[in-house]
Amino acid sequence: MPEGPSIVILKEKVQQFTGKKVIAAGCNNGALDAGLLINKTITGFKSWGKHFLICFPKFTIRIHLMMFGTYRINTHTEKPPRLHLQFADGELNFYACQLQLITEPLNKVYDWKADIMSDKWDTKHAIKKMKAEPALLACDALMNQQIFSGVGNIIKNEVLFRTCIHPESLVAAIPPKKMKELIAKAINYSFEFLEQKKKGTLKKHWQAYHKKECPRNHVPFMVEDTGRSRRASFYCELCQIKY
Repeated sequence: MPEGPSIVILKEKVQQFTGKKVIAAGCNNGALDAGLLINKTITGFKSWGKHFLICFPKFTIRIHLMMFGTYRINTHTEKPPRLHLQFADGELNFYACQLQLITEPLNKVYDWKADIMSDKWDTKHAIKKMKAEPALLACDALMNQQIFSGVGNIIKNEVLFRTCIHPESLVAAIPPKKMKELIAKAINYSFEFLEQKKKGTLKKHWQAYHKKECPRNHVPFMVEDTGRSRRASFYCELCQIKY
C-alpha cells in the first residue's frame, strides 16, 4: 500500500494535467459516472495521507490505491483501468483502486493538520488526539490516519525503531519528551522517505522494516502482527522500550 510520500510523488508527476480538459473518461466498476468528467477541466491535484485527489470545479475524485493499486501516466496496460482520463495530449490510468466522488469542499472533509506531508501539520493537534485515547498502542497511533495521515507500515516500523519505542507501548505511558521525539521522527522520516523513494534508494536505508537483525545490538528482530490492524512489526527486545 503506497504511503503518504509515494502519493506526494504521484501528485508531482501529474502536474502536467492541471488546467487540462478531460475529453474522454471511463470507470470499469461503476463507482462513479465517468460521463460527469467529460469536458470538465482539472483545477488541481492534492493529497491527504494515502488519498490522491483530482480536483474539478464542482467536485473531487478521491483515489485510494489500497494494497495493490497502480497507475500509468501517458501509457496503459492491456488490463482495463479502474479509472481512465483522456486528454488531448495525454492520459491517466488507475488500476485496482478505490474511487469516491466528493462534492463537499475539501476543507470540510479533510483535517489537513493531520497530514504528515502537509505544511499545515500540527504536533499539538496530534498529541491532543492521542491523549484522548490513553489505551492506544504506539503502533496503532502511528497507523491511525486521523492522527498521522499518510503513515503506513514502513514508516511505522522505521520510526519506532529509530526512537527506541516498542510497538506495543501504551501511548499514555510514553514520557512527554519521548512522545515529541516520536512525532518529530515520524515527520522527518516521511520526508527522508520521499527523497529516498525519488532516488530509488528507499530499501537501502531501512533499519528495521523486513530486516532480520537489529543493527544496534546484532540480535534477531522479533516479528509479530501487532495492534488493531495486525500489521507486521519488526522490533528489538533489547533496545525498544515497552512503556
